[in-house]
Amino acid sequence: MKILRRYDLDWLRVLAFGLLILFHTGMFFNYWDWHVKNNVQNYLIEYPMQFVGAWRMALLFMIAGMGVWLSLGQRSVLEFLSERTRRILLPLIFGMFVIVPPQIYVERLTDGATFSYLEFYRTVFHFQSYPKGNFGWHHLWFLAYLFSYNLVSIPLLGAVRKPVNERFTAAWARFCAHPGWLILVPTVWYALADFLWQEEFLNLNALCSYGQRHWYYLSFFLMGYFVCAQRKFWDTVVHYRFLTLALMVVSTTLLYTFFWIDRPELTGWVLAVYTLLRTFHTWVCLLTLFGNAHYYLNFNSRFLSYANEAVCPFYILHQLIIVVVGYWLAPLQMNWPMKFILLVVSTFLTCWVLYHFLIRHLAWTRLLFGLKPKAVRVASPLESLTP
Repeated sequence: MKILRRYDLDWLRVLAFGLLILFHTGMFFNYWDWHVKNNVQNYLIEYPMQFVGAWRMALLFMIAGMGVWLSLGQRSVLEFLSERTRRILLPLIFGMFVIVPPQIYVERLTDGATFSYLEFYRTVFHFQSYPKGNFGWHHLWFLAYLFSYNLVSIPLLGAVRKPVNERFTAAWARFCAHPGWLILVPTVWYALADFLWQEEFLNLNALCSYGQRHWYYLSFFLMGYFVCAQRKFWDTVVHYRFLTLALMVVSTTLLYTFFWIDRPELTGWVLAVYTLLRTFHTWVCLLTLFGNAHYYLNFNSRFLSYANEAVCPFYILHQLIIVVVGYWLAPLQMNWPMKFILLVVSTFLTCWVLYHFLIRHLAWTRLLFGLKPKAVRVASPLESLTP
């Protein structure tokens, strides 16, 4: 069965990872806890990060679920699992032993450590979990979650894909054709994660400890799978794209006015209102992005073809570069906007040089960075790996 490539999803995927690099660069300058910090922090940069942070991971998990729908349409379950192992699990393992340790080492240096990198690297094989130990996956936690979701969801995904069960996704698409149900039902469902679990997401190594996050992210992953199955869903989000855009503007204004600027203490009914409003905001942002992308961005270009393949190497490499370059920039007496520009440019440029001149040309680097073999990469409907 031939599946048409979804260029709108490709554009959103590239956008999401471009924003991810900017977001992690911002972590170097704000007051939020991170691995390496600038010598001067400020609150100003946190304001746009609040907006992007509200929906960026949800977007990635939904696109990942959509990619699974398209991928399962072209291969058997065993072929699908084999591909996922090569393109998600292998880069994760590679990253945990090659990409992440230098980041932890730099963090230890900022904390006053004086050992050499070789002395430090031996401790990685103690396999004591970060932050107490030096073994972790840092920004690659998304790969661990994504691979796990692929594994645990296979029975459900395979069942939904059967023609006899397509009436389920068709009924869901008809139900969501009404804008009220389209917006409110998923909002309530996603908000349940915060009401059922009162957890702080502190340790990204704790794959099995966060019911709240798994409810939230797995739901977005499955939602992406289900909605990608039905043409009617896409017709609906396109039709109501201006409504969802207006709701996004209103919810963003309310969040900044009452919560994100003054940062009031959140308890009781105030916390409940904030939880619902933030979840509502996340969902209408996603609907706005999907609706407008499907209407305006469903086209290919040479840039898109190039950038879409480069996403995975950029994702794997970017935080290492930010942390290492940031470590050297931190003590310099330079205003933070200039440092921000230098850090962003150096990160994009280094990622591009490594990808363009090395990673994409060699079979073994393509394998380690989650790329398809050269001979078959053009045939992909949607890059189903969404790190």
